Amino acid sequence: MLKHVARIKTNQRRVIVAYRTVPGEPDNCVCVTTENLEAGDHDSLMKLVESNAGQTADELAEAMARTVLPDGSNMLARFHTTGKMVKFATNLIEMTPDMKTVISLDELNRTIAEQKGVAIEDLAITNPVSDVASVKDVPTENVEQPSAEPIVTAQAPDNGVLSDEQLAASYRSQADRMFKEAKRLREQAEELAPTKKKKAATQSA
Repeated sequence: MLKHVARIKTNQRRVIVAYRTVPGEPDNCVCVTTENLEAGDHDSLMKLVESNAGQTADELAEAMARTVLPDGSNMLARFHTTGKMVKFATNLIEMTPDMKTVISLDELNRTIAEQKGVAIEDLAITNPVSDVASVKDVPTENVEQPSAEPIVTAQAPDNGVLSDEQLAASYRSQADRMFKEAKRLREQAEELAPTKKKKAATQSA
């Protein structure tokens, strides 16, 4: 099971939850919209999510603050200043830790707060990076109504030709969906038949 992986309820767009709650705004969260990331940034983010640092962090933003992108910039700061982090209402986000489990983020926050014996407001953290503007200043996403087609299917324009940008967004969205499934299948394969090192080729007679 992977923490921080989620989707928007209304359109199934894949997102990564950086902050489950916002200081002073317990009903809001901040997510990274993965389909708009460049390939290198996307891969860096997904590797962080899967890593021990990402999975042990209560809020992924804390691990993002310690992660450097391929261009040498800080992940949290870069995603914040380039508009890749967007604020959503927590009841519009559902966590998908595996292929079978779905839980609304607002319900998850209530459960965590009850377990810790605190209010949901107390779950919020301050900015892990001092030179990043307040997380409260992140723009709010205007979520559209559910579409008839799944978000993972690129919608062709009237001329029937998809642009490179549309194809790339579709591929990244599909990659997010398959990322966890591939990991699960690899683990199952290893349990059934652990990988064996290939024997050295027999010497020719």
